[in-house]
Amino acid sequence: MLFETILFPIDQSRESREAAEVVADVVKTHNSRLIILSVVAALEQGQAPTKADVEMASPQAIADLLNTAKALFSDQGIEPELLERHGKPAFTICDVADEVGANLIIMGCRGLGLTEDGAADSVTNRVINLSPCPVLVVP
Repeated sequence: MLFETILFPIDQSRESREAAEVVADVVKTHNSRLIILSVVAALEQGQAPTKADVEMASPQAIADLLNTAKALFSDQGIEPELLERHGKPAFTICDVADEVGANLIIMGCRGLGLTEDGAADSVTNRVINLSPCPVLVVP
């Protein structure tokens, strides 16, 4: 099977929610195993956490995010596996893809065009460059 295992990294963004539709279609089409990943970003040394960082790092916020995603897919007859990891998002996503034997990573794009300044620093762009498997970016 082409896409036996699909990894779907999620966060609180609208892009993640919009990508979920594509994920569901691909999973159903290929009868894939779906793994939903939430990465709690590790702060750089000396970096002060923002209010959003603190809110998203709370165990309750992560549990809510994963449970909401699980319910969304369960409603469509898909039973995803849930994973939570801590670390630098792009590296963690690629490490998990390798660890679970993902054949495809599907992720939302933050709307940064890949030619714009700053795009080189985007998580999506880093995942594309580091991934052990194909990456489908949902605009």
